[in-house]
Amino acid sequence: MKTILVLTAVEAEREAVMRGLGEDSRFEVAAAGVGAAAAAASAAARLAVPHHYELVVAAGIAGGFTDRAAVGTLVVADHIVAADLGAASMDGFLSLDELGFGSSSAKTDIVLSPQLASAIGEAGLTCALGPVLTVSTATGTAEGAAELKRRVPNAAAEAMEGYGIAVAAKNAGLPVLELRAISNQVGPRNREAWRIKDALDALSAASSILREVL
Repeated sequence: MKTILVLTAVEAEREAVMRGLGEDSRFEVAAAGVGAAAAAASAAARLAVPHHYELVVAAGIAGGFTDRAAVGTLVVADHIVAADLGAASMDGFLSLDELGFGSSSAKTDIVLSPQLASAIGEAGLTCALGPVLTVSTATGTAEGAAELKRRVPNAAAEAMEGYGIAVAAKNAGLPVLELRAISNQVGPRNREAWRIKDALDALSAASSILREVL
């Protein structure tokens, strides 16, 4: 039987996904660690051994950009962008693409991503379909948020693992999805405004829909 590999950063996210998926044996869910490097290493190790995976899903909570995703809503990535992978210059930030060293963007499954976003919306949950940024340092200022929007104007959310998981999936010849529940807004760091429990509850609800779509 084909298996879908779902990778979160931490155990709390893994548990939230498991609550939504229930007893569906098609899914294998694991916490891969925080950050693109840890997530890529974990994903690559799992995908390097003989397996029956047909799809890899990066899932968890994230920061949402105020014009695209409010706290408590959901985002499905149509692109996964390593937003701070590149070089600084006198003219501003240069991406890998601009440097000619490859691409800092990975496209998610072109059929399943919009299907999942649509199904989440039809279930009565607010969901945006758009780029999810992968960063090594979470944004904590208004200036930082504005700079990321300058680089990726239609960015919907910011997280830390998606690009690493996407690279591992691509190297294994597998499609990838990214599903995020919004716990805070991207911008000035304000822990009191974070709604992690609400985001984890939304992630569980979306995971039950993920099961139906896949």
